[in-house]
Amino acid sequence: MKRIITAFVFTGILISCNSSDKTKNAIQESSVSETVTDSTSNDVKIQLNAIDTDEALIATALMAAPKESRSGCKVIGYNMAGEFVTLREGDNEFIVLVDNPNQDGFNAACYHKDLEPFMARGRALRAEGKTGQEIFAIREAEMKSGQIKITPGSTLHIYYGAKTMYDPETSKVEGAQLRYVVYMPWATSESTGLPEAPIAPNHPWIMEPGTHRTHIMISPLPEDRE
Repeated sequence: MKRIITAFVFTGILISCNSSDKTKNAIQESSVSETVTDSTSNDVKIQLNAIDTDEALIATALMAAPKESRSGCKVIGYNMAGEFVTLREGDNEFIVLVDNPNQDGFNAACYHKDLEPFMARGRALRAEGKTGQEIFAIREAEMKSGQIKITPGSTLHIYYGAKTMYDPETSKVEGAQLRYVVYMPWATSESTGLPEAPIAPNHPWIMEPGTHRTHIMISPLPEDRE
């Protein structure tokens, strides 16, 4: 079972989220299962399995997408063999990035297809060995020159958690929750009226103001929060 990584990863926000590279033991993981009791539903027992197949990677990653859109999402990312591939073609406006099975924790994402050039550029620069600061500076310059663009209001949905066991009946990952990002390049606290730090649980706030990667953060409270 993997441990939580430090958010934020993933390209743009997602790029900085995924920084750990600890390899799973696939043989050991494939035999793991766990039974948990849902105390909110009359002690119903749920059988949890390890995310150790490409099908499981796809199913769990799709939980990051809006429910009504999941059937048409394109799914990309690292498969169980460690190859970055298109796992499933899609026909709607969303691209889903599966959890990287060679990194700690669970972190899948869904973003609007218009963000793909920006995300792909980040992946390419990271593959070249560029640091996070270098990637930021390069994409900032390319945004200013018009080489790459982010449409204001484009969204990124992140489904993340510390564990990698999931319910094969619902595809929910144990303990995972959602976080949302709304990209607003060059926006500031003054131009949006949003604070630069969260002022209360569940409240939106603006991050990296005045840059190409300015975004509104929305972090809903966990569903099981008492």
